[in-house]
Amino acid sequence: MTRKSYIFTSESVSEGHPDKVCDRISDAILDAFLAEDPLARVACETFATTNRVVIGGEVGLNDQAKLTQYMAAVPDIARACIKDIGYEQDKFHHATCEITNLLHEQSAHIAQGVVGGDRDEGAGDQGIMFGYATNETDALMPAPIQFSHAILRRLAEVRKNGTEPLLRPDAKSQLSVRYENGIPVGVTQIVLSTQHADERQTSADVRAIVEPYIREVLPDGWITDETEWWVNPTGTFVIGGPDGDAGLTGRKIIVDTYGGAAPHGGGAFSGKDPTKVDRSAAYAARYLAKNVVAAGMADRCTIQLSYAIGVSRPLSIYADLHGTGALDPEQIERAIPKVMDLTPRGIRTHLELNKPIYARTAAYGHFGRAPEADGGFSWERTDLAEALQKAI
Repeated sequence: MTRKSYIFTSESVSEGHPDKVCDRISDAILDAFLAEDPLARVACETFATTNRVVIGGEVGLNDQAKLTQYMAAVPDIARACIKDIGYEQDKFHHATCEITNLLHEQSAHIAQGVVGGDRDEGAGDQGIMFGYATNETDALMPAPIQFSHAILRRLAEVRKNGTEPLLRPDAKSQLSVRYENGIPVGVTQIVLSTQHADERQTSADVRAIVEPYIREVLPDGWITDETEWWVNPTGTFVIGGPDGDAGLTGRKIIVDTYGGAAPHGGGAFSGKDPTKVDRSAAYAARYLAKNVVAAGMADRCTIQLSYAIGVSRPLSIYADLHGTGALDPEQIERAIPKVMDLTPRGIRTHLELNKPIYARTAAYGHFGRAPEADGGFSWERTDLAEALQKAI
């Protein structure tokens, strides 16, 4: 029987977190290649540490002869990302850090499974992907992760526009949300650690800066006299970013998705083009789950998809309504293939994924964002709800 009253915790990290710096660089490089060749195949990994960024992975292009030309722009792309995030520290500065580019041509053995007579017909790898949606927030996302992201986005805004000049890019948030009868009603614990400019600033000083923005973001009544605050609980946090801790692409997969409120197949997203079902099928699964909930078929929905490398069709489709739906989940499983082509090509076409839309996903979550006019976050649309209802 599903629990109705409990406390659930999720965390988020800012765009200046070392792992997120790497995600941003990897996705910006992906965008650059897709802008030149919408069918580019990219698997880009980034590592960052004190005054050094190392970029590796593989790239496949329609015109492979242009690879060297495109590679020349990679260091400048990385520096632009670091600059936009806001790093100008002595030991991690966009203008002076050393950039090593080790990207190379895609393996022919991988390419043969993805490219056939019908271009890009097979999945780029095997794996399982999950999508999730819940009606507990307007974005159909779990409340703990959605508001953890919102806090850090707001702090980034006031840092970058100069309202709070003492804040620095590296930050983490964590919310423990209390549920009653399955509905989020309050916050029992707030954890916020943020890099700051002055070693003389105490935890109390930092709390005085960030508390108004946290209160602004969280729903009315969620913070009470009993809510516990932990702001910079270790004290001074001046040394941050890759100088304080090394970063790597793809290490924040729970932050990127549902904050632990749903299963995860294990595949990271950033730096991967949409032939990689780790990314595109996870987006499709979220799209399907969100449309099930938006159609009123359930209060919560989990969708699982599975694939094999070189095989175009999904091997399985699984739906779980967590006891919140009025219909049999098997009806949804049968309806899904009728309303969406879940081959890698079909997903890319339906969601318009062969576009340079990925750098914006690299921080504050890949889900729970508003669909954008240029196709960004297309998997957040709810335009499939009516088709699902008709199919069922």
